[in-house]
Amino acid sequence: MMRSRHFIATPPGATIKEQLNDRGMSQKEFAVRMDMSEKHISKLINGEVRLTPETAVRLETVLGVPAAFWNRLEAIYREKIVKAEAENAMDADVEMAKKFPYHEMAKFGWVPETRDPKKKAVHLRKFFEVVNLSLLGNEQITRIACRRLLITEKSDLALMAWAQQAKIEARKIQTSPINIKGLIAMLPEIRMMTILKPKEFCPRLKQCLSNCGIALIFLPHLKGSFLQGASFMDGTKIVVGLTFRGKDADKFWFSLFHELAHIVLGHIGKPNGTTEDDENAADRWSENALIKNDAFERFNREGDYSESSVLKFAEEQGIAPGIVIGRMQLEGMIKYNRFNHLKEKYDVDFSN
Repeated sequence: MMRSRHFIATPPGATIKEQLNDRGMSQKEFAVRMDMSEKHISKLINGEVRLTPETAVRLETVLGVPAAFWNRLEAIYREKIVKAEAENAMDADVEMAKKFPYHEMAKFGWVPETRDPKKKAVHLRKFFEVVNLSLLGNEQITRIACRRLLITEKSDLALMAWAQQAKIEARKIQTSPINIKGLIAMLPEIRMMTILKPKEFCPRLKQCLSNCGIALIFLPHLKGSFLQGASFMDGTKIVVGLTFRGKDADKFWFSLFHELAHIVLGHIGKPNGTTEDDENAADRWSENALIKNDAFERFNREGDYSESSVLKFAEEQGIAPGIVIGRMQLEGMIKYNRFNHLKEKYDVDFSN
């Protein structure tokens, strides 16, 4: 028997059991009369196996109740199972939908506007391309490498929504076959783009990465996702999604190189996503890719943290000064309120 708020699915076996009780007949005897195993009869009575047309004919002979009656009971039972399961699944999805930043997703045009809880659940199923939202927990669906500042249940769901939109946007981008060696060779060129404005580097950056089999997507930040960027496999391409959270240039470039690190270091496509060690390794790789560790250590040893020294070092490295400032702040060389005027703020069009 299966229940939901509005449906009770009772198997035909319940009626068979009543017939046997009226006759004072045991299931063992009934099994012999039906020429079926006792195990099968037990499953039939408990609704664990289907009541087939052949079984219905046998029931008509043994119990004297028309086969059409048993076939109708079975059809009603199966129909109510489907309805009960659907209602229970909808109830569960309605509750789960409450945890998504639906209003914000609708504001960005990812899902239709609605206040109806059931419609939200339906729209989210279509958005994620799943029959039930519970399937989002399947590792085959959510193998994502990402850089976040905090992990909570709601942030995980917001991340899934953000990554799904990145996947949808990435389908519009034509890419060459994945070429990791080509990506590594292209890193110096990408690094030089840090001194350019977004309108100058965005088209070039996207083209460079698409030539290596990578679809680069820019999306707005979803509140509560604590997301900086994410990367994952989708079919024959790698998707790298970035948010301009905070709109600081140094955060953007570090996030980009962090995601490229996951690709170069082979973290993409792991069954359970990235580990803490993977994330730390990506941090170290991206730091060194943006500013060589030996060069930064020499700069640090000199001990001159003046603005002119920072600008000179950034020029020597061929990198935006804000990236140097960001690393100095991160490593405690200067306080977070110093030289922030050297950090460029990006104003980015998310229409791709």
